[in-house]
Amino acid sequence: MGDVLAGFHAAWEFESDSVLIRFERGIRTPKLFQALGERRVPLEAIEGVTLTPGKRGTVVLRAVPRPGADPLMEAAADQLKEGSDPYRLVLPAERETLAEYYADELRARLTGSGPADRFLVAAPEVPLQFKAYDGKASFDGRSVSFRWSWTGASSAKWKAGDQSFPVSALSGVEWRSPEVFEGYLRLLRRDANGEQPAQPDHDPAAVVFGLGYGPVHESLPFAAAVLAAVRSGSAGPVEPVAAAGPRRDPADIADRIRHLGELHEAGLVTDEEFSVKKAELLAEL
Repeated sequence: MGDVLAGFHAAWEFESDSVLIRFERGIRTPKLFQALGERRVPLEAIEGVTLTPGKRGTVVLRAVPRPGADPLMEAAADQLKEGSDPYRLVLPAERETLAEYYADELRARLTGSGPADRFLVAAPEVPLQFKAYDGKASFDGRSVSFRWSWTGASSAKWKAGDQSFPVSALSGVEWRSPEVFEGYLRLLRRDANGEQPAQPDHDPAAVVFGLGYGPVHESLPFAAAVLAAVRSGSAGPVEPVAAAGPRRDPADIADRIRHLGELHEAGLVTDEEFSVKKAELLAEL
């Protein structure tokens, strides 16, 4: 088709085998859209198209993605608010006839339906990182690292130490929106053997969100990229999960030892645990 249909916050370019969605970067554009920038959605990743009345004199054109076709939507697990749905194009009501034309043209080109056997839409590009309430998460395409915050991390996470998880050691990702109570990102490990996971604030394989920590536009693309890497199975054989051990800023190590001492004085860390963890921190200098 090769035409462009512009709406609020985004423009859709209809190509022979895909729809290229370009999101605006204006101040009123949802931050998730700004973070995504643009997305190319193959027609085989779409199973339907709808056109419905919107709010305040608008109409909404929506492409319905096939289950399992988009890592972003799989990670979101139906938790996105309507206004943050990247598959919705909101247009003025006077463009309804034009939108209906494109909807019909698009429907005529669709060939896929039902669950997809692989991701068909590209995941957000790495490297990615975001700041959670209890630590900083980073992903380089091969491993996910959690570096605990000395002000927010629980004693359980401090005892476990900073974590690094190879993609090959993971089976999936669990994302709970920070816009609901107790949001978090949990990595699902292959070696869990059916064990009941701890609460996210005590699970070394999870980071928790809070007000201003782990916002949707940062944590959801991160979760989608990890999920896509896990599903691709391209990271090689399973490697053991190990604590990250790069050398750190001495001031940061001093802060961590000071916080460890506070946990020790409060009785949350035993004498032995204090000595072992202190030695580990000093070894990073």
